[in-house]
Amino acid sequence: MNLSFQELGISQERSQLLENMGFTEPTNIQAQAIPQLLNGRDVVGQSQTGTGKTAAFSLPILERLDENLKAVQAIVLTPTRELAIQVHAAVSQFIGNSYLKAAAIYGGQSIDRQIMQLRRGAQIVVGTPGRVIDLLDRGNLKLDQVKWFVLDEADEMLSMGFIDDVERILSQAPEERQTALFSATMPPSIRMLVNRFLNSPVTVTVEQPKAAPNKINQVAYMIPRHWTKAKALQPILEMEDPETALIFVRTRRTAAELTSQLQSAGHSVDEYHGDLSQQARERLLIRFRNRQVRWVVATDIAARGLDVDQLSHVINFDLPDSVETYVHRIGRTGRAGKEGTAISLVQSFERRKQQAFERHNRQTWQILSIPTKAQIEAQHIQKLKAQVAEALTGERLASFLPIISEMIEQYDAHAIAAAALQIAYDQTRPAWLISGVDLPVDESPTPKPRINKRGDGGGDREPERRGSGGGGRGGRSSWSKEGKGNDEKRIIGGGSVKPKLKTAYREPSANPTS
Repeated sequence: MNLSFQELGISQERSQLLENMGFTEPTNIQAQAIPQLLNGRDVVGQSQTGTGKTAAFSLPILERLDENLKAVQAIVLTPTRELAIQVHAAVSQFIGNSYLKAAAIYGGQSIDRQIMQLRRGAQIVVGTPGRVIDLLDRGNLKLDQVKWFVLDEADEMLSMGFIDDVERILSQAPEERQTALFSATMPPSIRMLVNRFLNSPVTVTVEQPKAAPNKINQVAYMIPRHWTKAKALQPILEMEDPETALIFVRTRRTAAELTSQLQSAGHSVDEYHGDLSQQARERLLIRFRNRQVRWVVATDIAARGLDVDQLSHVINFDLPDSVETYVHRIGRTGRAGKEGTAISLVQSFERRKQQAFERHNRQTWQILSIPTKAQIEAQHIQKLKAQVAEALTGERLASFLPIISEMIEQYDAHAIAAAALQIAYDQTRPAWLISGVDLPVDESPTPKPRINKRGDGGGDREPERRGSGGGGRGGRSSWSKEGKGNDEKRIIGGGSVKPKLKTAYREPSANPTS
């Protein structure tokens, strides 16, 4: 049994506040990190999103801040605006009724407003590297009183090219400080940062959760040769029909193109990226949580800080480069005892990577082929039957019975029911399926539960290509019937697709900011 927050060293007042907020028992990372930070030790924490890192570093800092000193005493650096706002909101809750103040500084918001927050005497600042440097250069942010420094999601700062900025900020902070670094993964560059700027740190690690079979169903769809992933995704989505899904892609360009094509096909989907204004980000997050948008397309970097409960599916449109990132992605579904599904689109040259992920998780993925036209239509008919069965018990049924009584004098009752079903089916049948899209033939053999032992598709030695989600030039939509040649190179067709159904609303993008 874990110790309580008070037993870890958190004050009775703040422990009571946490209990009132519903935090009755520390998480693993909190139980390990809080006592070390309270004892004045530097800490390196390896833990993925959703494990309670924010409380692990903010609670001990809040216990030690001087309310009477109206100067910045603690800095928390985050890679994205979304995460800065999320961390700031949590810290503000943990402050409670004390006289401490927290400020969030990030691009996309008026810098004058943030300068005013600093002048009012914020003791803890949560910010992105670019805006922190901007305020340092202006002389509005001073680090001479800083005693605590936190790097949150350090690996993403590395991926986004912020490490030089981080080193510059750390170099300006007092040497007599306490530093904590938290990251989902620990690449060599982060280890070098630790060795340079942290003083004999204690390492606390929360083991990456293994995807249990009863929690996360891992599925791999094998992409046929000369098929693009965008072309393959459409029948997969029709077959799987995710209630809510986070679709991971490698690049922002792929995210934009894929979102556009999914919207043109009539799906409720939007893109989550760093160029959105903060208001647009918040609106999209609210709409996603309220199921007004079913699917969101994002890169790993953009998805940091995007936390949604009860996510039914995670879809790896592009496989990540590392096993750790894969586990981090799929860990967003199957939470709180719920079942989840992780779908990966796997091309022939990615089979070895797919097997490496299987070995790491000690699980066998379910290997499937692209759904055929007959399978998709059978799926739609089953859904239609379920809807009819539900309607038969509905209150509105009686209002339609007089119409049937009138028509039954001229037509057979079975024929009337069949005609009604045909109308309903045609209205819900995907437009791209009606247009005669090239799908696998229905006579294709059922895939075996495992690929061959060599795992290389019978001798395929094509090297893994980065940027497999990048867009190509020209050509027709990847979901229309494509011509021969260059299909592997054109990951997403650059041509426009005329909407067949009503498309989902997309937020306007804003200029990139730090």
